[in-house]
Parts: sequence; C-alpha cells; structure tokens
Amino acid sequence: MNKLYMGIDIGSISTKGVVIDEYNNIITSSYLYTEGNPIKAVKKVIKNMREDIDLNKYKVVSVGTTGSARKLIGTLLGAKTIKNEITAHAVGTVRLYPDVRTIFEIGGQDSKITLINNGVVIDYAMNTLCAAGTGAFITSLTKRLDVPIERVSEVAFSSKNKVNIAARCTVFAESDLIHKIQAGYKKEDIIAGVCRAVAVNYINNVAKGKKIRGPIVFNGGVSKNKAVVKAFEEIVKNKIIVDKNSHLMGAFGIAIMARESKYENVFDFDIDNLKLETRIVECGRCSNNCEIVSVYKNDKLLDFWGNHCEAGSILKKV
Repeated sequence: MNKLYMGIDIGSISTKGVVIDEYNNIITSSYLYTEGNPIKAVKKVIKNMREDIDLNKYKVVSVGTTGSARKLIGTLLGAKTIKNEITAHAVGTVRLYPDVRTIFEIGGQDSKITLINNGVVIDYAMNTLCAAGTGAFITSLTKRLDVPIERVSEVAFSSKNKVNIAARCTVFAESDLIHKIQAGYKKEDIIAGVCRAVAVNYINNVAKGKKIRGPIVFNGGVSKNKAVVKAFEEIVKNKIIVDKNSHLMGAFGIAIMARESKYENVFDFDIDNLKLETRIVECGRCSNNCEIVSVYKNDKLLDFWGNHCEAGSILKKV
C-alpha cells in the first residue's frame, strides 16, 4: 500500500484541498469557493481529489485541517492534526523555500504577515480593521467597473497613469472609486490604483512596524494577481516570490504536518451520503451564556466546543 496524506484549508471565501505522497509531492488538489457552506464545499473538494487517486494502489492514511473552519471540518473528517493558518502556511512555505524570511498572505477576507528566522516563526500579524486590502476588497471594487476578476491584472497593466484610491477601508475606497468614475478617470487607471491600494493597505496596516526582509514569499489567492505583486515589489523594493501553488500553501502545509504527526488511520472517501450537521445552542447555565457548537455525524455526537466552564459540558447530552 502506498501512503498518501491529505490537507484541507477551509476559509471564508475558498476551500482548498491537497493530497501529497511521502516525499511531499502534490498528487492532486482542488480549489473551490466555500459559498457559506464549508461542509458542502469540503465534500466537493474531497470528491474532486478522489477522482484523481487510484484507491486500489493508494490509501490516504492521515488528514489535517486548517483555516477558519478547521475545528468543525477536522472533527467531521476525523483529522488528528488541526492547526491555525499561520503555522500551516509557514510549514508549507519553508519546505519549498528554506531561506524565506517574510511571508505575505492575502486571502478572500483576511491578510497576514509572518516573519521567519532559520525556518522558525518569530513574529506575525493579521489585519484587524476590516476586509480592505483583501481579495474581497478587489472583487467589490472591480465589480463596480464591470471587470472580471480574471482580467484585473491585464487591465491594470494597460494603465499609463494609475490613480490613487483611498485604501484605509473598503467603505472609503468604494466612495473614492465612485468619485473617480464620475470624474472621468480611465477604467484601467482606476483598476491599477485599486491593485496598488491593496499593497499600500497591507504595508500600512498588517505589516506596520514589522521588519520586512527577503526572501519574501507571497501566498493566498491574491498572490495570483500580478498587478498586486508588482505593486508590492515597488513598495518594498524587493523581489516577491509567488509559487505556482501559492493559493494552496495552507493545505499543503497542513498535509505535511499530518504526515509528520505519524498518526495513521485510513481515510474513507465515501462521505457523500453522510449526514453531517452542526447544532448551536446557548448554554444559559451561568452568566457567561456561552454558545455551544455540537457536531454530529449520522446523528451521533462527535464533539462540541464553545463552553468557557464545566457548566456547558452538560450540553453534550443535547
């Protein structure tokens, strides 16, 4: 039996899956929009990857999850490796780029910076204000201009005179964008300004006070936007590395961690017909009034969390 290892990264906007072999080679992967339903998205991602694996020759023996819904999906899939995105991205990036010193990561609704020294995370920060400077920021503004997200870089690179777009928050940026449109600025110049605004917001908000050193690796879906990458290079005056699998780096990293955990239990890909359900109730047994999340598979309680004291433990019987 040839062993494989699965990593799932469940974000608010997209869900990513990766299956690697014992040498960290990616055997298959899948990238889909979460669309507000992480359980449904994960089922689709797993189904897509299953189609690329000969289960008569290979077996997935360990699963790891990361991302905003890592606890929920990890419980449902029986994952024993459940880690945050900072750790997962760092592990994946360091394996591919051992000398990396700075990791930029921009996803659909959040952004992060991670500082590395000798392969170890020494500092990190996340956006704390709003979704300005993220993928949602770009999508929202470019929709106003009727530019498909796939063509944003192409349109931006045709600009001869990019305009400044207020980058402090999404609301101000959209107001500024409308003003620029009404003032008669060219579409390509506004789009170029939007891409630069993402980089400016990131440097001024997420990376504020951080010592950015090269090599710099850029992860997340926004890293595929070449105009944003160019804007970063102009600001930090350093080359930005974008891996071909930069959008999958979190899933790749957590798959590596699942392999290195040494925990093995053959994963059953047949999850299409499983009844997976979450139930949320307010405890009400003390002044905390915690919201308890209970996770069920085929009506059997798998796990629950959210209680801040032992009073909430009674809800496992609900």
